[in-house]
Amino acid sequence: MAENRATKSGLAAEAHSKIQAKYDPALASQILLWMKDVMQLEDIDTSGDREPFYALLKDGQVLCRLINVLQPGSIPEKKITNTKMAFKCMENINLFLDQVKKLGVPAEETFQTVDLWENQNLTAVLICLQSLARKASKFGFKSIGPKEAEANVRQFTDEQLKAGQGVISLQYGSNKGATQSGINFGNTRHM
Repeated sequence: MAENRATKSGLAAEAHSKIQAKYDPALASQILLWMKDVMQLEDIDTSGDREPFYALLKDGQVLCRLINVLQPGSIPEKKITNTKMAFKCMENINLFLDQVKKLGVPAEETFQTVDLWENQNLTAVLICLQSLARKASKFGFKSIGPKEAEANVRQFTDEQLKAGQGVISLQYGSNKGATQSGINFGNTRHM
């Protein structure tokens, strides 16, 4: 975490504490167990506690290696830096985020680099990893959560499309023989 950052106060502190309160250790534990299984990692803390989770992921190396397990060769090994320099670690995280989007994780389910690097919003990191874990079955690995829907594209011939234009849908309703008799718009009231 950045040591030079001023402590938050007022609304910023309130908002930050709400974000921090959303962290779910059970979900973190589930994701860490999935990562351990997929990457065949040894000796990682899968308790889901905030600090071990952050310590494991903060330099981005494990995240880049996770991508390379799911899609071999996505991130060249020489690009994954093994240093503790801030900008190099943040490059690792950015490499991960770029590849995650290419693997199909929606942009709204990703996180910003500082969310992880500065321990600002680990919940967003959990959401991103959970979304990636849902897509793992597409790459031949066990996935977490509900099975994602697959596209069901249908092709209709011109003849079928023209036939459909002649059908009156039941949603339009029917008047069942009703008439406008008895409706008197503009008629004056007689007293």
